[in-house]
Amino acid sequence: MVVRLRAAGCVFAEDEAELILATARSAAELDTMVAARAAGRPLEHVLGWAEFCGLRIAVDPGLFVPRRRTEFLVRQAALLAGPSAVVLDLCCGVGALGVALAAAVGPGAELHAADGDPAAVRRARRNAAAVGGTVHLGDLYEPLPTGLLCRVDVLLANAPYVPTTAIGLLPAEAREHEPRVALDGGADGLDVQRRVIADAPRWLAPGGHLLVETSERQAPTTLAACTAAGLTARTAVCGEMDATVVIGTR
Repeated sequence: MVVRLRAAGCVFAEDEAELILATARSAAELDTMVAARAAGRPLEHVLGWAEFCGLRIAVDPGLFVPRRRTEFLVRQAALLAGPSAVVLDLCCGVGALGVALAAAVGPGAELHAADGDPAAVRRARRNAAAVGGTVHLGDLYEPLPTGLLCRVDVLLANAPYVPTTAIGLLPAEAREHEPRVALDGGADGLDVQRRVIADAPRWLAPGGHLLVETSERQAPTTLAACTAAGLTARTAVCGEMDATVVIGTR
């Protein structure tokens, strides 16, 4: 198995083989999983889960895989969230960010999440059930109950931020196995971010925080969008994780 994975280009073939072996429930399933990984399917799709902030977040084939760098955003959010925080995870995908933050905050957290992809929402609802979260289907803020207006303490947004012309430069695992809508952020990569930021003040509680993942190069533009929306904005960076987060406060 290790030889087969290494031949397919898996850099961490030994570690991946251990995970696949521990997950497979039969010899036939083991062979199917190894074949899928060797063919280039993301490891998380093969396993059916991704490790994120110490949790196993279920991931279905064809859905966006939560990135380890995004753990930095959750850690920054955890520093800002009180014990009864109202949390909103937009562009939630499988719900990793909101679930991880709610788990870190504890049972007093109230979690809401939203995504426009029905398949992602189905999986996110199952993941969020562990922390009592509610996941809404629809475009950004559109499906949210009006009762959340001016109540959100921490708003998380890992919106797509890859410029359209750069999609072809992404690893094949992302290009071929994840939905383009979860990757493509438009001409400069920030089309969806701008929409999230522009409406955030309506939903944030006084003193509430918006956290947006972006890139080091795009951070000044994301920061300016937050300022234009009337938020007090700053940037947090983690070189070790290659992570950049813009934090806007109402």
